[in-house]
Amino acid sequence: MKTAVLSEKNANNNKPSQRGISKPSGIRTVKTTSHTVAKPRPWTLQDFEIGKPLGQGKFGNVYLAREKKHKYVVALKVLFKKQLMEARVEHQLRREIEIQSRLRHPNILRLFGYFHDKERIYLILEFAGKGEMFKELNAVQKYDEKTAATYIKDVASALDYCHSKHVIHRDIKPENLLIDINGKAKIADFGWAVHSPLDKRQTLCGTLDYLPPEMVEGLTHDHTVDNWALGVLLYEFLTGRPPFESVGQKETYKKILNLEIKFPSYISEGAKDLIKKLLVKEPKKRMLLSAVQEHPWIIKNTIHLKENSTTTHT
Repeated sequence: MKTAVLSEKNANNNKPSQRGISKPSGIRTVKTTSHTVAKPRPWTLQDFEIGKPLGQGKFGNVYLAREKKHKYVVALKVLFKKQLMEARVEHQLRREIEIQSRLRHPNILRLFGYFHDKERIYLILEFAGKGEMFKELNAVQKYDEKTAATYIKDVASALDYCHSKHVIHRDIKPENLLIDINGKAKIADFGWAVHSPLDKRQTLCGTLDYLPPEMVEGLTHDHTVDNWALGVLLYEFLTGRPPFESVGQKETYKKILNLEIKFPSYISEGAKDLIKKLLVKEPKKRMLLSAVQEHPWIIKNTIHLKENSTTTHT
């Protein structure tokens, strides 16, 4: 498990709306003297049939669930308020809900809505049938180039969309990615994401092995931290380990700043070229995410999956 860097200075305390306008709808009809109005009703746990556990996190658990009225299958993330308050991450959760509930992209996990009771907060999430990418990668040890290219194109497309909405993710790694039933990669965790129209931040956050040089040096950063992380992700996909992994934090920092990357002989020249164009110390010189999707190695190796998703860009 990689070491997470937990530091946050730029919290956004805007309170999110309680409901997402999407399936499952949870809408009831209210009659008045003159007309009929559709009015949202708050979700409750009684609206769902709870199934098997899907995963466990620091502040709670995720369960397979089915909305009773429409029989819509979702993942229900259950968080404990006491633990969130003790860790002082309430503002982080508010921001995560605010950001993720507004994003519409086939490679971003949908957050349909949320509700809470005295002790818990419940997030209603899209169900990704093939589960956690981190577990899959551990099971196979490393991906072949076709699988890696397909996933990288998915993530690049999602990040490019996020940046168009002035959202910086800041914590791309296998642990924060899921795979749907059709084999599409989906960004699933927006805990360190930030909406930043000014595009300059100074928070040290994310995961040690994925930190870009500007964060290591304590400089301001912008959306290109995600481009850097995509290069680290590709390397880890192909080798099973991040490129700057070391025995200690200082050694990892040193490797990041000096761009000390060793490529195994089995990595193709095309993959090396893409990694090198993303892992560039100068943020402005990192390859654009739109260009990543058109890179010859990506085009050559991308697996074209059957489209069953109705999710669209907005």
